[in-house]
Amino acid sequence: MYFRILHDPASGELSYLLADLDAREAVLVDPRGADLPVLLALLAERELRLRWVLRTHHHDHLHPQEPVWLARLGAPLVQGQAAAGARLGVDGEALPFGSELVRVLATPGHTGFCLSYAWRDRLFCGGLLAVEACPHQPRPAAAPALWDSVTARVFTLPDETLLFAGQMDGGRCVSTVLEQRRWHRHFADRSRDEFLARMAGLPLAPRALSELPASGVPESAAVAPTPGRTPAVPFALPS
Repeated sequence: MYFRILHDPASGELSYLLADLDAREAVLVDPRGADLPVLLALLAERELRLRWVLRTHHHDHLHPQEPVWLARLGAPLVQGQAAAGARLGVDGEALPFGSELVRVLATPGHTGFCLSYAWRDRLFCGGLLAVEACPHQPRPAAAPALWDSVTARVFTLPDETLLFAGQMDGGRCVSTVLEQRRWHRHFADRSRDEFLARMAGLPLAPRALSELPASGVPESAAVAPTPGRTPAVPFALPS
């Protein structure tokens, strides 16, 4: 198996590449259009065929061209919200690549249509647990749904399940169910009412649009990335 993490230092956004090297098939989780040259290079390096582009959530109202750029990856785009050119992810379905399966979980809350993706011993959960880290939306879109998704769907997974976020939070991209259940600053040792009260106190609006990374990717993988939105840097977890 093959597993890579891409991190954009400017925004803290994270993307993931999973691959079955024997079958030469791959999946991308939360890829960014700005990273198209890097993503295509990673796939070409291992001669991988991309089977799925999986989005835990999106903010296409801020970056309306993002689906257009992601379509250039040439694989079905799966997300929780119906849209032209996208395949609606169904809770509980299994998406194959090579001899592997990725299972879809409906986990609304950060946005109203969030999905998480379970693969082996890890869950890719986007902005679900990085409650305040998302620069586009500091307050959850549906706080009651977020509480239910986290407490009933994520925290009930085995303690050792690895949780990979869509946003770097406190300098980290991975934790475990046990750690988050015990020490998450918004969920641990709190009642549902306490959680909802805390969420109501978070800022409603994102940072000024001028402070957000600009949307866009190059016309081809051969040219430099669009100014204002830097490409992510691939790295691997230490063994």
